Amino acid sequence: MAQQIIDVGTGANSGNGDPNRTAWVKANGNFTELYNGSILNNRIVVTQANVTTTLGGTIDSTKEYFLDGVIDMGTTQIDLSGGKDLNIRGYDFSISGLTSSENSYTMITGADAGNVLWFDFKIEVTGTGSKVLDITDGTGLHSFEILRINFNNCTSLGTLNGYRQGLETGTGRFGGTPELTLAGTWLGGYYIDVSIVRSLTDGSYTLFKAGASFTMASRFRTNMNVDLNTTVSLFDFVLGNFTNGNTLIIQNALITRNGVIDASDTTITPNVTRKEICSLWTDNVGIRDTNVGGKIRITTEAATTLTSNVWSLISGTFTLSSAEHFDSPSSGELRHLGANPIDFNLAIQTIFSGSSGNDIEIRTQRWNDSSSAWVSFTELYPKRISVGGGGSNVAEFVSFANVLLEKNDKIRIQVRNTSASNSVTLLSQSSLKVNRV
Repeated sequence: MAQQIIDVGTGANSGNGDPNRTAWVKANGNFTELYNGSILNNRIVVTQANVTTTLGGTIDSTKEYFLDGVIDMGTTQIDLSGGKDLNIRGYDFSISGLTSSENSYTMITGADAGNVLWFDFKIEVTGTGSKVLDITDGTGLHSFEILRINFNNCTSLGTLNGYRQGLETGTGRFGGTPELTLAGTWLGGYYIDVSIVRSLTDGSYTLFKAGASFTMASRFRTNMNVDLNTTVSLFDFVLGNFTNGNTLIIQNALITRNGVIDASDTTITPNVTRKEICSLWTDNVGIRDTNVGGKIRITTEAATTLTSNVWSLISGTFTLSSAEHFDSPSSGELRHLGANPIDFNLAIQTIFSGSSGNDIEIRTQRWNDSSSAWVSFTELYPKRISVGGGGSNVAEFVSFANVLLEKNDKIRIQVRNTSASNSVTLLSQSSLKVNRV
């Protein structure tokens, strides 16, 4: 129905407008249309006067709760027990909000909660020992998703336990000690996108904390703009919290401490580093990025016994260095531990000593873990062992190539003598190095 406009006449007491009855019929019709409309039928308006019976009553999962102003919850709690979903919306975070200054208070509870959806308001829970939420997903299949929510001077954000996934978009943390604990098994991940943190109260806490039995199967990802105080950290996670590689992602973040950029500050992430298999940190300011790659080099020389025209592994002691997402499971091997197939630059610098006039070749091999087989992918033309600059009989190989490595794929070098069955020795500091393209 179109809006019915009441004719108010040409002026005060002009007597040429709608009669009283006609006017009220139009007014009633308009209100009937509004109250029976599909939007308002699914919206419960929360005010200070009715908060105890709306948000403080039995939550209706089929309704959206709209905050008409800043509501002081006092001791009133929102109970999501029984798998209740909670959908709250406001005008914006300057007009709408939920607050409480009570001590030892939790605003949102529920040992078997459902989805939580928040849009466009602020939350201020400032009492001693108080927190915003303490909820556990009743099935492990629900979402915690918030859009344009500011947490102002909160004592704690509380605990999210066992949710499928979490999403923050356009959030702010201003003042207080807004630590959020993630607990239990998360089948999905948690993504904080376009978020800012400023003016925190100093203390021994972290913005994101691993709680009891916390594991996350998918990614924890953030691009936050964060200014930490002297003893505050970004997150307190360990490698064991993440069941898959490359899932603790910091990308395009800006992290400062008291306004100062210091990428060498290890206390930003005290119990996990960029080098862990779970970590993938790229394009950040204020924290060092993950440099996926590794290097092995000869540190103890040894003669490699050869049979003419037979490929052999190189003897000697290889030492691993600069390894991130790589290890060396056997002498002379570099193994990729990351989850994703990645293109790498391969650099080989080798010097062999041996019998003058012998021709030797080297080749690189990739262990294809999916097929459990070594595959040769580069083979360098023979080099003749001859007198080098130091007066020794040597042959030098320098090679660069690209190689795709999947999880648990390996790289190694082999050598052969095409002239005789004389041995060769790979000289100290010869190396094989891979770096992500």
